[in-house]
Amino acid sequence: METRCAWVPPNNEAYVLYHDRDWGVPVHDDRLLFEMLILEGAQAGLSWDTILKKRDNYRRAFFDFDIERCSKIDASDEEALLANPGIVRNRLKIGSVKTNALAVLKIREEFGSFDAYLWRFADCAPLQPAYRTIQEIPTTSELSDAISADLKKRGMKFVGSTIMQAYAQAVGLINAHTTDCFRYRPLSSP
Repeated sequence: METRCAWVPPNNEAYVLYHDRDWGVPVHDDRLLFEMLILEGAQAGLSWDTILKKRDNYRRAFFDFDIERCSKIDASDEEALLANPGIVRNRLKIGSVKTNALAVLKIREEFGSFDAYLWRFADCAPLQPAYRTIQEIPTTSELSDAISADLKKRGMKFVGSTIMQAYAQAVGLINAHTTDCFRYRPLSSP
């Protein structure tokens, strides 16, 4: 049996699959980077398990996280989203999707891609802190502080430093797998 990060509930198949296949793998696709940004923001105040269970519903509700389409969400779309039981029906979180999509489009104009913008914060390579236990993993860092401050300056919502730390770990900017986890070594190789 593989050793996983201690935060992974062993009897939760969706969580195990997310950890084993997705979490911490460096992401360079703008659509997926946007999706994870929205999902991490949606998680604020909730458990990741809640969002993970709703992930497919989010994809359907938000046009598979097509950034251009999300930037055009209008009042009628928003009302339909607020009535959608498959997502977190929070007006501010739903509204942040359009706000953040518009900001990502401006970032793309400036940097060529959201990927290029985001990865420059980590000097274009995943940080490798080598945490031995989950207790060593910080909830914020200089990296998450910097990303959060810059995104807020660009008008984004639900991008506080704690959310950006979770985001950076999820999209592989930080290899936060503990050193005893079977995913640590493959993700720490250049």
